[in-house]
Amino acid sequence: MNFGYIRVGSAIPKIIVGDCIYNTDQILMLIDNAIKYDIQILSFPELCITGATCGDLFYQNSLLHNSTEQLTRVLEHTKNIDMIINIGMPLQIENKIYNCSLFLHQGLILGVIPKTFLSIHSGIQDQRWFSTSNIKFKNTITLCNQQVPFGINLIFQNKNQPELCIGTEIGEDLYSPLPPSTFLCLEGATLIIHPHTLPQIIGSYEYHQNMVQQQALRCITGYLSTSGTGESTTDKVFIGSSCITAHNKQLKNEQSFHHSIIYADIDFEQIIQKRKRSSFFRNNIKEYFSPQVEIKKIIFELKPKKIKTLLPPPNTHPFVPSQQNFNKQCSEVFKVQSYGLIKRLEHTQVKKIILGISGGLDSTLALLTAVKTFDTLKLQRKNIIGITMPGFGTTDRTYNNAQTLMKLLNITSLEISIQEATLQHFKDIKHDPTIHDITYENSQARERTQILMDIANKEQGLVIGTGDLSELALGWATYNGDHMSMYAINAGVPKTLIKHLVYWAAQETSNSILQTTLLDIINTPVSPELLPPTNENQIQQKTENLVGPYELHDFYLYYLIRFGFSPRKIFYLTQQAFKGKYNNKTILYWLGTFYRRFFSQQFKRSCLPDSPAIGSVSLSPRGDWLMPSDASVRIWLKEVTELEKNILFK
Repeated sequence: MNFGYIRVGSAIPKIIVGDCIYNTDQILMLIDNAIKYDIQILSFPELCITGATCGDLFYQNSLLHNSTEQLTRVLEHTKNIDMIINIGMPLQIENKIYNCSLFLHQGLILGVIPKTFLSIHSGIQDQRWFSTSNIKFKNTITLCNQQVPFGINLIFQNKNQPELCIGTEIGEDLYSPLPPSTFLCLEGATLIIHPHTLPQIIGSYEYHQNMVQQQALRCITGYLSTSGTGESTTDKVFIGSSCITAHNKQLKNEQSFHHSIIYADIDFEQIIQKRKRSSFFRNNIKEYFSPQVEIKKIIFELKPKKIKTLLPPPNTHPFVPSQQNFNKQCSEVFKVQSYGLIKRLEHTQVKKIILGISGGLDSTLALLTAVKTFDTLKLQRKNIIGITMPGFGTTDRTYNNAQTLMKLLNITSLEISIQEATLQHFKDIKHDPTIHDITYENSQARERTQILMDIANKEQGLVIGTGDLSELALGWATYNGDHMSMYAINAGVPKTLIKHLVYWAAQETSNSILQTTLLDIINTPVSPELLPPTNENQIQQKTENLVGPYELHDFYLYYLIRFGFSPRKIFYLTQQAFKGKYNNKTILYWLGTFYRRFFSQQFKRSCLPDSPAIGSVSLSPRGDWLMPSDASVRIWLKEVTELEKNILFK
């Protein structure tokens, strides 16, 4: 079971213009290579059997007849190969020649698609030789003794994996104002194959890559684009190029002067999930922009093939920006948080904010955001009131980091111990302080919140919440304690991202002491510090020992909320992403913990304070995540239990 994944490939043959026999030899060699890579869908370039730069040789019967003979070779060679193959060639139909894309499977021609928008640039002048798809009189043609569907209205659907539906557009079809792939995707296509011929001039490769990515993004589709090499250099130079894109992510790309294959695994279930959430697809936009001919679905049957290792593997930290975009996106997160706080301050006409500063990651990010906000508004940083509230579990490390941070950032710093007030509270409610239970812990959290709220009233300021998205998902917050604030600035930021944001801030500062402090905060174990420290004054209560690694929980959260994947698929993706780091037992144990906590703690998320969304995953109860507080987790845990039985105890 591949959970919606299929391996697709793009093949670049090095062709010789007009030599159909040599070109077909190259095609067959690349098909055989693709078998070794377990590729199930393979695309070749436009007019790859003849070459795209044959010029007036396209009028020659010898070229046209020989290309058909070579197609017969391909069909014979592939009759026992379970692979969808797309190749390009010219076809004469009655008194017209078409630039065509052919879909082949196990010796059968599934369908033929003619090119719609013909080239007119120098080097390739399709309009001189070929007829457009708009000028056709047949829906079926005879080719290699087979009756074959013919037209631009063909979609090819996998019987064994219906979410895989393939459409095609050729060459300049992509560059039209409304490409054929738009209609095909609205009719259900989830993979667009784009054979083309790309003359290389300055900027052309990047331009083409951008066009592919934009169309894949708009249509929420996989996109497989292939251009060949070896074409005539009489007027233009042609460099082979391939790219594989899945919606908003380019999986692989390559330029080559030699024959080559690139391949990647596309998750077609994910594409369907994204479309289900898109109002453009749900609202049946095709009723307003529909093709002039009815779409015809052609069914084929690919046998499921197990993918041992996904290529590329899933990102272990899906919330964290890539290295390429790291600086830009970290800056953008701070900007979104800051602008959210700016609007809240302007609306309330409040000039002061109050934060609890613990010396941990979350309060550090909130403070850095507050400083950026006040600097933007040209307000005095002294109007930021940071309060450190030592309790029974506070260690010297976090206490000192909190104090240093507030001093270096030049904000107003207060220290209010909660120990005496909490002990009085224990006395009032008759709780034994030597019993370190949930009452012991939550009393401290609520005492801290009471201090923050009361200081806010006194100073006429806003309490800024520091809790993050990961804690909200797990319910790792005290109800009406740190769970509550007047504006929850971090509620859209997951723990794995917070660590990288603080690291980015450390790299941006020129103050070496501040940088050292921020880096030490990053390296401090995550803890609410509600239980007494060890005899060596080290943190005893480590959150990740209790609820599990945050990198796993953030991974689970991303795929649960963003795509609605099942426990089985999330387990599969976790195996692929964290191969060698976590074993199956560990992954399943924390996966069960995640589901139990996520469902049972919804009541806390149902009454969250206002907070800005940062990325594509948010748990705000005001529209981003609508879930009843009393929903049952039974079917999800049942699936986790079945996985444990089948994998751990078989």
